[in-house]
Amino acid sequence: MLFDFAVGLATGILSGFGIGGGSLLILWLTAVEGIPQLCAGGINLLYFLCCAPTALWSHIRNKLVEGKAVLWCVLAGLPTSVAASLLAARMDTAWLRRGFGVLLLYIGIRELFCKKQECKK
Repeated sequence: MLFDFAVGLATGILSGFGIGGGSLLILWLTAVEGIPQLCAGGINLLYFLCCAPTALWSHIRNKLVEGKAVLWCVLAGLPTSVAASLLAARMDTAWLRRGFGVLLLYIGIRELFCKKQECKK
C-alpha cells in the first residue's frame, strides 16, 4: 500500500511537469496491478482532476500559459472528451490497449528521433 502511494505521488509529480505521469499511471495500473483498461482510464481521469489544477496554477504563475489557447482547448476538449469516453465505453478493451500502445510508441519514437526545432511544429 505504501509503495502504491509512492507510485501515485511520483506519477503526480511527473504529470505536473508535463512528462506524462498519467500514461505511467495507466501502465502501472494495468500491467502491475492487473486493473482492467477501462477502469484504469477512469482512475487516471479522476487522478488528473487532482493533479491538473496544481500544474495549471504553476504554469500560469510562470507565464507559460496563453489565455486564448486555453479557451480554444477547453472549447474543443470538453465535447471531444465526452464523445471519446462514450465511444471507449462501447469498445473492446483489447482495441483500447492496442491503440494506447501505438500512441505511446509513436510519441516515444518521435521524442527519440525528432530534433528539438522540428518537434515544435
